[in-house]
Amino acid sequence: MGLGLSALTRLAGSKVIERAGLRKPVQNLVSAGTRGGFRVAGAAGRTFKSAQRLGKPARLAPAGDTGLFDLTPSEDQQLIVETVTEFAAEQLRPAASDADAKLSAPGGLLSRAAELGISLVGIPEELGGIGTERSVVTNALVAEALAHGDLGLAVAVLAPSAVSTALVSYGDEQQQADYLPAFVGENVPAAALALQERTALFDPFKPATKARRTPKGYQLDGVKSLVPRAADAELFIVSADLEGRGPALFLVESSNAGVTIESEPAMGLRGAATGKLHLEKVALPAGALLGGGKAEVFTEIVRLSRLGWAALAAGTAKAVLDYVVPYVNERKAFGEPVSHRQAVAFSVADIAIELEGLRLVTLRAAARAEQGKPYAREVALARKLAADKGMQIGSAGVQLLGGHGFVKEHPVERWYRDLRAIGVMEGAVLL
Repeated sequence: MGLGLSALTRLAGSKVIERAGLRKPVQNLVSAGTRGGFRVAGAAGRTFKSAQRLGKPARLAPAGDTGLFDLTPSEDQQLIVETVTEFAAEQLRPAASDADAKLSAPGGLLSRAAELGISLVGIPEELGGIGTERSVVTNALVAEALAHGDLGLAVAVLAPSAVSTALVSYGDEQQQADYLPAFVGENVPAAALALQERTALFDPFKPATKARRTPKGYQLDGVKSLVPRAADAELFIVSADLEGRGPALFLVESSNAGVTIESEPAMGLRGAATGKLHLEKVALPAGALLGGGKAEVFTEIVRLSRLGWAALAAGTAKAVLDYVVPYVNERKAFGEPVSHRQAVAFSVADIAIELEGLRLVTLRAAARAEQGKPYAREVALARKLAADKGMQIGSAGVQLLGGHGFVKEHPVERWYRDLRAIGVMEGAVLL
């Protein structure tokens, strides 16, 4: 984009342009490009097509109900969490600062993340995955572990699995046959669940993006905001208001005519390379409607997405706690560690207390969702705690570091910016 702006700037100053009376339009173009970046066509890296014929959709069975609420992870879950935690510490944490500055993940990092097989856990064995039953708790533990490394990069890593999880849970046999084989191969496509819109007090159940029926299917018009890895994504699940039926979800390939991408850097989640998804008279076939347009499917997607953000908040909040405890014990003032001061000690204790409450409610909601039980109340509590207490923990972390909390030498300022996103984000991740 920098080269493009440079060329346009030189063009705007050309005498030929002035003689042709085009100086003002070109200057306006330069100004617009400088403010918001250029809109480009979506990435069209592959053609999705059926690799096998399915007689019926493949679904994961609900987990068994043991009658107990036990936070102790199973042996398989423990192994997965340990592997992801190690990856987050060795790969995400060191790369986070650079990704935040450059608005993108370092080259090769997301490919290495895909090699972990995070999306495979949620895909049934008959479709090439390793899943045997619904794994919402495992997904929550994975999200938490990744966010302990960096929240922005965690969102970038988890974005494709949001799409594959939605296809497994709600896609029909044709949609699964067309798209899921790509998510179990070596080259997992960048993909995104796009619910967010740039609207004050945005309500995901009232999207401004419109979908209308056509003789051949549907036409979508609207703009989605803060879409992770938007410029690289090859497949989107987009929410839109379907005339006469309310909010619905559609499968949109980046190669569809009318799909363009615009960079949209934000205060936080900068490593996720967020962007705007523009949909202008995008024609979709009848088979692009996900879940039959059922209201309960849309509600489930929103709830599981909010649960994902709560798990991410718990992971980053834990990172704050793990960072400030040794800091306040080692930082000395007036001849003793600052942790000896009651105000400091109580603030650290508050972080730990709120974190435990958030994590408990989140995992309880995940366990109920996994077992097919009602979990709307638990998700609402987790969402509220994540939005309020997550931001409070981030702010307390900055405060405890004093002047060091304000500079980029320490990661707490970045975690604070990321945690503020929890209260406004919808979609992007899905458990």
